[in-house]
Amino acid sequence: MSEGVAFWLTLFWFGLTYLGLALGRLPGLRTDRSGIALIGAAGTLACGLLSFEEAVKAVDFATIALLLGMMVVVAYLRRAGFFDRLAGLALGRMKSPKALLAVTMLLSGVLSAVLVNDVVCLALAPLVLHLARRLGLDPRPHLVGLAIASNLGSAATLTGNPQNMIIGGLSGISYLRFAAKLAPPALIGLVIGYVVTLIAYRSVLGQNSPNSGDSAPADRNPESRRHTTLLIKSLAVTLAAVAGFFAGLPMAVVALAAAAVLLLDRVKPEKVYRHIDWGLLVMFAGLFVVVRAFEVHVLSGSGVGQSAARGDPVWMLSALSAVVSNLVSNVPAVLLFKPVVGAMAEAVQETAWLALAASSTFAGNLTVLGSVANLIVVEQARKEGVAIGFWDYARVGIPVTLLTLLLGAGWLAFARY
Repeated sequence: MSEGVAFWLTLFWFGLTYLGLALGRLPGLRTDRSGIALIGAAGTLACGLLSFEEAVKAVDFATIALLLGMMVVVAYLRRAGFFDRLAGLALGRMKSPKALLAVTMLLSGVLSAVLVNDVVCLALAPLVLHLARRLGLDPRPHLVGLAIASNLGSAATLTGNPQNMIIGGLSGISYLRFAAKLAPPALIGLVIGYVVTLIAYRSVLGQNSPNSGDSAPADRNPESRRHTTLLIKSLAVTLAAVAGFFAGLPMAVVALAAAAVLLLDRVKPEKVYRHIDWGLLVMFAGLFVVVRAFEVHVLSGSGVGQSAARGDPVWMLSALSAVVSNLVSNVPAVLLFKPVVGAMAEAVQETAWLALAASSTFAGNLTVLGSVANLIVVEQARKEGVAIGFWDYARVGIPVTLLTLLLGAGWLAFARY
């Protein structure tokens, strides 16, 4: 195959894949983002743009293993009733709207820094909604705050969200070093998010709860049975895994080992497997292949290396990442910038990866479509009859995104460690 033909075929499959990701589907079909990524990878292989062996090497199995392991760990925490108990303890005594919002956002941010933010939103959204209703409060600011905080908190660590996991695998940055660099702006971001939400919903949050005597919410999730033994085991394994991350052990191995220990239990595995986002894992694998073909046949002779070497590793990369992340979602955006960061000078690559992690995550707060966590909260609310419109979210998301993007870039550009 000539280089010219390979170039245009690669551009076709790459363009089709990323256009489909941006639209969320293929026109006239019901294919989702996972299927789109798989189609792109299959087309790349079918056209001979990569051999099967090259495609296998392109997939970062360490990242996929890390995400799979963490999904299993979080699934067991949900089964053991961890989120219900924690939410009941933390939120049950909150009677004023402002206090409930503060604890909701703190809980969401902290949990998202350790666990995967999408799953945190899936577990907490029904509980926050139920408590707000019992107290006679408008649930919208609390649900918006939950989503905003989950994105902000997840920026703090490599296990906070899927795009950070990819960056951890590609960059080689340790868990501890990543947290030392990005936990401070994530924490400040949570404060910004809380203040902006207070201002945006000041008329709603200024009212007192008419049902201040109501008790904590009951367990609304039949899948989250409060098995004390399972809860103790799940917490112990989770804490051991986090300790392993901070100790610098291979994260994929630690996550898989934690999942393996938890699977040695009397809980039926299929009840755990249903909580695993298999589609996300498929999308990861497909995108690795498509982006690798794009690197080989398009970028290698495009001069992107020289342009990237002259580019600013913080401000330029953060701005571009924020735009692309809102066009195609943050996971595909991070993979798209992989060759760009790789072409930068070695001395600035770590800073560039950190800027990419912060900006792609903070950009997820821009609109309700900006991240999967946002969509999960909106969908959970819709099921309970609560509509969170575009402006309900954007009145908080837009200012929070702009402020935190400036915060993150400024922190990495000027802070000294």
